Amino acid sequence: MTEPAPTLVWFRRDLRLADNPALTAAVARGRPVIPVFVLDDEDAGAWAPGGASRWWLHHSLESLAASLEARGSRLVLRRGPAAAAIDRLVSETGADAVYWNRRYEPWATARDETIKTGLKRRGIEARSFNAALLCEPWDIRTGAGGPYKVFTPFWRALRSRLDAGTPGPAPDRLAIPAAVPRGDRLADWALTPRRPDWAHGLRAAWAPGETAALGNLDRFLDDPVRRYAARRDVPGEPGTSRLSPHLHFGEIGPRQVWHAATVRHEGADTGKFLAELGWREFSYHLLYHFPDLPHRPLRPEFADFPWADDSAGLTAWQRGRTGYPIVDAGLRQLWETGWMHNRVRMVVASFLIKDLLLPWQAGAAWFWDTLVDADLASNSASWQWVAGCGADAAPFFRVFNPSLQGQKFDSGGTYVRRWVPELAGLPDAVVHMPWKARPLDLADAGIRLGRDYPVPVVDHGAARDRALAAFKGLRNGATA
Repeated sequence: MTEPAPTLVWFRRDLRLADNPALTAAVARGRPVIPVFVLDDEDAGAWAPGGASRWWLHHSLESLAASLEARGSRLVLRRGPAAAAIDRLVSETGADAVYWNRRYEPWATARDETIKTGLKRRGIEARSFNAALLCEPWDIRTGAGGPYKVFTPFWRALRSRLDAGTPGPAPDRLAIPAAVPRGDRLADWALTPRRPDWAHGLRAAWAPGETAALGNLDRFLDDPVRRYAARRDVPGEPGTSRLSPHLHFGEIGPRQVWHAATVRHEGADTGKFLAELGWREFSYHLLYHFPDLPHRPLRPEFADFPWADDSAGLTAWQRGRTGYPIVDAGLRQLWETGWMHNRVRMVVASFLIKDLLLPWQAGAAWFWDTLVDADLASNSASWQWVAGCGADAAPFFRVFNPSLQGQKFDSGGTYVRRWVPELAGLPDAVVHMPWKARPLDLADAGIRLGRDYPVPVVDHGAARDRALAAFKGLRNGATA
C-alpha cells in the first residue's frame, strides 16, 4: 500500500505543541506530519535575531525537539532562504501540503505570500494560521476603515470582538512517514556563544521552552497577579509575569494566557495584566499597518529632530556607566540576563533620548541585540512611544527624572543594590543620587566617585532644558 503524502508543518515563532493551529490542522488531516524549522536570516536583513535571541532560539528548539520525540516524531532543521528550503523539502518528501502560523514583520509577510503562491502553482496545499495574536491586525479597523493610532479605542474594539475560546491541547502522538528527511545538527548553527561564553547570566535567569513557559504562567497566576497593579512598577520585586520571551518565541500563545488568567482570576489586577497583552496586540497592529515603524517616526516631523552625535554617551549608556544608578542598574540587568524590568525600560529609554539626546533608533538597536524578548513590533512601538514620535505616544516634554524614578519605584534601593553592587553600602537616602552623598557616607561605602562609580555623564536639569529647547525648535519649524 502506498503511504499517503505527508504534511509539512513549518515552525517559526510558534515553538510549542499546545494551541498550535497549524500543527492541529496538520494532525487533523490524518496523514504523516513532518515538523520543520528553517533558520533564515537573509530576509530579515538588519533585523536578523541578535545574540540574546539566538541563544534563546537554540534552547527553545532543543525543547521543541524533545517534545516532538516524546510523541514519536522528529524536528527537521534546515538553514538558508526559507522559500528554497521549503521547496526542497516538498520535493524530497512528496508532501502535498505545507502548513504554518503567520508572522507579521514586513519581510515575513511578503516572503510568506511568495511561498504560498509558489506552492499553490505546484498543486501543493498551502495554509497559514494565527497562533501569535488574539486578533489579526487587519480585523480591527476604526469607524473610518483605517488602522488605530490610539490604544484605548483599539483595546475597546479588540475586546468587543474577542472570542479567545479554549486553547487546544498538544497532540498525544504524531504520525511520521517511513522516511524522514535528514536535517542539520542544531549545534552546527552556532547560535550559542563559545569564546567568550557570555551567556552564563542568561542560563541562570531563564529556562526556554514550552514547559517552562507554562510553569511561569502558573507561578504568576498562583499569586503575583493578585497584586499586579500595585507591584508591576517595582523592579526590586517579582511582580511581573516574565512571559515576554516565551510569548515572543511562541512557546506559549496569548490565547492560552488570556484563558488561564480569566478562568483563575477576575478583577482589576487581572484586567491590568490582560491590558499588557493588549499593548502587545496594538504594537503588532501598528507594525502591520505601518511597516516602516522600526526605522521611521510615525510622526513625520520628528524625522528632522536635531539629535546629538555622542558616541561616548552611547557607550556609557550601553555599559551601565552613566552615573545614574537606576539607569545603570537596568542596563546591567539587561546585559547579564537579557531582560529588563518594564518600568526601568521606560526610564533608560527616556535617558538615552532626552538626557543624552540620542536617537531612539540607537536604543532600539541595542535592545534588539541584547533582549531575549527582542520583538520587532513591541520594541519599535515602545521606543517611539517614549520618544514622543509614535502612536498614542507620551509627549516629548514628559522627561523622566532618573533619580526621582529610582526613589519612587525602588525606594529601598533593592534593585540598584542588586545590579550596581558598588553602591550597596550607601544609605537609602542617597543610593539613587550618590553625588549628593556626604564624603563620610562615600568613604564608609568604599566609594570614590569617578573611580569606583562614575560621576553623572550629564546634568539632568541642563539636559532636560536642552531636550525641550530642541523639541520647541522642531515644533516651531513644523508650524513656520
